[in-house]
This record gives sequence, C-alpha cells and structure tokens, in this order.
Amino acid sequence: MANAQSRTRLVYAAFPNPVAPFLTLEQDRARAKDYVDLHDQVETSITLLSSLENFLSTFQKDLSAVSGQISDLQDRSKDIEKRLKSRRKIEKPLSSLITDITIPPHLATLILDSDVGESWILSIEEFERRLETAKSRSRVKAARDLGEVSEGLRIVAATKLRAFFLALFQPIRTNVTTNMQVLQTSVLLKYKPLFAFLQRQAPNVAQELQRSYVAAARVYYETGFRRYVRSLGWIKSRTVEKLESIVASERERDMVVDVDRLAYGRIEGPSVTLAYMADDKTHKEPLEALARSLLLVFMDNATSEYSFITAFFTVTPLDTSQDDNSLLSPGGLLSPDGRERRMSVAGSEYGGLRGRAGSIVSASGLQSLSSAGLQSFVAAAKEEQAASDAIWKQIMDPILEYTQTFFATALEPMPPTVPLLTIIRITEDVMAEVQKRTCPPAESFIFSLRLKMWPVFQKAMSEHVEALKKLAEGASAGYFSRAVATTDTIVSNICKRYIAMFNSFVTLTEQAEETMIFSNLLRLRQELTKLITRHTEQITNAGSKAQAQSTIYEGLLQGLSRGSHLTAHPKSQQEIAYWANLGEEARRKIVAIRSR
Repeated sequence: MANAQSRTRLVYAAFPNPVAPFLTLEQDRARAKDYVDLHDQVETSITLLSSLENFLSTFQKDLSAVSGQISDLQDRSKDIEKRLKSRRKIEKPLSSLITDITIPPHLATLILDSDVGESWILSIEEFERRLETAKSRSRVKAARDLGEVSEGLRIVAATKLRAFFLALFQPIRTNVTTNMQVLQTSVLLKYKPLFAFLQRQAPNVAQELQRSYVAAARVYYETGFRRYVRSLGWIKSRTVEKLESIVASERERDMVVDVDRLAYGRIEGPSVTLAYMADDKTHKEPLEALARSLLLVFMDNATSEYSFITAFFTVTPLDTSQDDNSLLSPGGLLSPDGRERRMSVAGSEYGGLRGRAGSIVSASGLQSLSSAGLQSFVAAAKEEQAASDAIWKQIMDPILEYTQTFFATALEPMPPTVPLLTIIRITEDVMAEVQKRTCPPAESFIFSLRLKMWPVFQKAMSEHVEALKKLAEGASAGYFSRAVATTDTIVSNICKRYIAMFNSFVTLTEQAEETMIFSNLLRLRQELTKLITRHTEQITNAGSKAQAQSTIYEGLLQGLSRGSHLTAHPKSQQEIAYWANLGEEARRKIVAIRSR
C-alpha cells in the first residue's frame, strides 16, 4: 500500500493535474493501474528496440557478406561470358573443320559402289578438297585418324578413273573413222576435272594415261594421214607439170590468167580434195589444189589437237578457297601458325594470282607483279608451253614427215612458176591462221616449209630470166650454129606469157613492196625490153620499125590493163606507166618520120 501511494505520488509529480485534489482515492487507484501498464509497455518497447538494434547490427554484417558474394558472382559471370564469346567465335570454324575433314557417307558410297560418270565430276572435287584439308591439318588428331580412310578412297578412285580413261581412249586406237574432235570436245574435256584429280593426287596414273593417249592418237593420225597423202599422190601422178621457161613454153594456159587456179592461194576458196576422190581414175586436180588440201587438213587437225592438249593435259591447281572464318584457311583460328600465314598471304607478291601460269590474268594483275614475280610467271608459262609442245610433237611426228615428203615430191621436178607461187601463198595464209589459233609448233613447221619453197621460186625465175636473156642477146650463136631468129609470133607469145605471169603475181601479192616477187619481174622486164629492141632492129625501115615497137607495146598495155582489181595495185600502175612511156616514144618517132 505504501508502494502504491508512493507510485501515486510519483505520477502526480510527473503529471500534475489541477483536478487531482478533487479525485477520490478509488479513482486514483484506477488511474494508477493505467499508468503502470503504460510503463510496462514503455519497458517492453525499450526491450524491443534493443533487440531490433541487435538484429540490425547482425543484418548489416550479413549484408556485407552477401555483397561480397554478389561481387564474386559478378566476376564469375563476366568470366563465363568471355568464355562463351570465345566458344561462339570458334563454333563456326570448328564446325567447318569437322565437316570438311570427314568423308560424308554418300561420297564414300559413290566412290566405292558406283561407276565413273558425270556424277563424279563435282564429287571428286569435294573429295579432293577434303584430302587436302586433312593433309594441311595433320597436327589435328581427328585429321590423322581419318587419313587411312581417305587414302583408301583415293586409291579406289584412282583405280576406277584409270580404267575409265583407258576405255575412252580405246576407240581412238582401234578405229580410224572415229571423230577425234567430237570425242575430245564432247567427252574428254567434260571429264577434265577427273583427270586433273589424277594429276594432283595420282601423278603416276596420270602419266600412264597421258602416254596411252599419245600412243593412241599417234596411231590414229599416222594411219589417217598416210592414207590421205597416198590418195593425193595418186591424183598428183595423173597431172605432171614441169617448169618451162617463158621462151620455150608451148602451153596455152601459160598465156592466160587462170583465176580458178589462183583461188587456191587462199584459205577461203574451193573445197578440199577428199581421199575417196582418188578412186576415180579420171579425177585430176592441179598441184596447188592438192597442196592446199593437205595444208588445210593439217592445219585443222594440228591446231585442234594442240588446243586439246593444252586444255586437257596442263596441270591446274585445285581451287581450295574457303571462308575467312573457316579453320581450313591458312590463317584459320586453329592453325598452329595462323598469324604468320595470314601475314604471308596478305604480303604475297602474287596477291590473288593463281599458281598456274596458264591461268587468265588481267593486265592490271600483271602490272601489279614485281619483276621477280613476272619473271617467275613467264618462266612457268614457257615451261607449260614446252610440255604441251613435246606432247604435240610426239603425236604429230608421223604427220610432219608425210607432209614434208609430199612437198618434197611436189617440188621435184620443179613446178611452173605461177603454181609454185600459189603454193607459197597458201602456205603463208595457213601460217597466219595457225598463228591466230595459237599453235607454235605447227607455225614453226609451216614456216620451215615456206623457207624451202622460196629458193625454188628464185631458181625458177632465174631460169626464165636467163632463157629470155639468151634469146635477147642471141647467145645461141656459135661457130656451128646461127643465132635464133625471132619472129613476130615468138615475141608476141613471150609477151603474152609475161603478161599472164605478171598479172598472176599481182593477183597473188597484196603487199605493195615484196622484193622476192617484183625484183625478179623487174629483171624479166629488162630482158623482155631488150628482146623487143633486138627483134625490131631487124627491120631496116625506120617507120616500120617504130610501128612494130608501138604495136608490141600497145599489146602489152592492153594485157596489163585488163581488170580494175589489177590496175589498182601500185606495181601494176608502175608497169603500165613503163610500157606506156615506151609506146609514147615509139609513136613520137612515127609522127616525126611521117612529118619528114
């Protein structure tokens, strides 16, 4: 009770109330209980605040620990993200590597179970790329593990391709009627990728096939040309034309220009002589027609064969261009020396130029090459051409011999001058065409034939000049013989032969200046002038002498002036002017004599 009163006092002291003196004791007691409860609540709140303070202190420590863990998780997340980016960066190249070094089942099945055909063309290139990839990635264990499988498939493919190409070459060896050009262009060139695979992956097999083709083609051409040249020889033997000088010739055809025969001096002209025509014993053709036929047949076969050889037997590199992101590229991510290889490729002096010297290169590409690179390119091109020339010569050697033999017999005995020049012209025309078709060995061969003909032509013209010189000078006179008497008919015929020869030469000569032709004609004209002078000197009457000279000169002018295509030539104009001056001089003499 005392304690209660003391608490009451304390409460009253703490909360003075003006109405307190009027409250009863019971009321004070009731109010004191409320204050006591309030005090207990305050104590409880203080206790709760203390607990909360302790909890917050512990939470702060826990929060610091969690913050450290979150920082560690963030670092781990960044590390994982970097690793993920690295994995994604090599995902595509790694996938390409796995795809390219493995042999797909369909590709293995094609090589093992199917016969060689068009389906092999693309498949063999894909297979070879995988072979090259496996070789270039020999440091990769997976590529080494697949090496034995790839090698086995390579051997199977080489074996099948060998039998396939030998079967393709068989018709050439066994049947001379086989159309070689059709077989080459429509069949063999179509399978060039298959042969290129053998050249790169099985060079011994490729060399064997090359020797087999050379032997078959050699027999094919040798048989065909032997029969053809023999047929031309039969036709040639039916018409033998020998050189007769401009003085001694009695052939009527030597006095006229035979335009039909001159047409044999060009490629564009009459059709060629076929072998079966020789079976007709009455069939005849001039020598220049036979020579033209042989040259055209030789040209077509020689150039087409050379084109095939350069296209089929030239070794071409495999196109292994890949995506830059691929692990297969020289600078791929998995390359042990990727950085160095990338630098070497970028700094290569060849740039984008292929390794094959025979590849088509733009002018800008050649200009970008250094001098050393250009020399290397030219050397490689010469080496390839030498290889192609060697193959061509192995095949064509019999043909060259038959052609040389035919022309040797054609020049013995020496043919007339105009047919001989016609043969020279067709030889030059064929040589120009062969040069356009790019066949160097055939061009050299025809050039050698041409060189052999010019000395014969020079010898024939010298015989004409010497014969006319002897007649003009009366050199046949001696102790027991008289000088050859010339008549108007003899001189007239010689003039006609000269006109025919000159016009024929002009028709066959497009160039305004050609020393070999026109220097000999000039010598012949000088001797003809002397002959006319000597012949007319036999006439004692001056008027009759001048009249005879004028008549001869007028006949020469009329013969030389026939045909506008002839008079347009500069040498024709000079020739006409020369004889016109002599004719004018003779007419002036006539006028002067008559006036006296």
